Amino acid sequence: MVNQSGLNQKKKKIAGYIRCSTDHQNTELQRREILEYCERRGWQVYRLYEDFGLSGTNGNRPALKEMLKDARSKRFDVVLCFKMDRLCRSLRDLVVTLQELTELDVEFVAIKDQIDMTTASGRLMTHLLGAFAEFEASLIRERVMSGLANARAKGKKLGRPRHINREQAHELRNQGMSLGQIGKIVGATRSAVSKSLRK
Repeated sequence: MVNQSGLNQKKKKIAGYIRCSTDHQNTELQRREILEYCERRGWQVYRLYEDFGLSGTNGNRPALKEMLKDARSKRFDVVLCFKMDRLCRSLRDLVVTLQELTELDVEFVAIKDQIDMTTASGRLMTHLLGAFAEFEASLIRERVMSGLANARAKGKKLGRPRHINREQAHELRNQGMSLGQIGKIVGATRSAVSKSLRK
């Protein structure tokens, strides 16, 4: 539902962001929704930025990068997209992007998700999203630390594998030692020893 108070706001310049995951998908629905939304609110479309054939997990999106560059140059007032998942890869990515836009005094609207940073309730929602993203990040950190501690407790060696002295490995092999025995002496796995001997 459109916030009717937006009809009384000054005319804002809009950057519409459109993304489709494959070249075969049609962007017409996203384009139409963005243009109709701007018309209802009396907003002026500065430009539509479109990325084609790129998934949300693809960090190399030329149109998105160009849009953020234009945002830093103050070329528009609002970033408008069909849904949040068109713009960002994850909750964390969304929050980082929204924080940058906020610092640039650029507002954000996701039509179908009813996120509207041009309103007080929309700005509150972004704070909640930030809290959830931080919670998600802390859970990930906790799981990683727990996994590392568990691996150490089981005697697994962590970090980059040690450089294998090839001459030593060949000498031990010539003495009739197995790959496993050599690995224990040089502090490497059987496969690493095998690769070193083949070089």
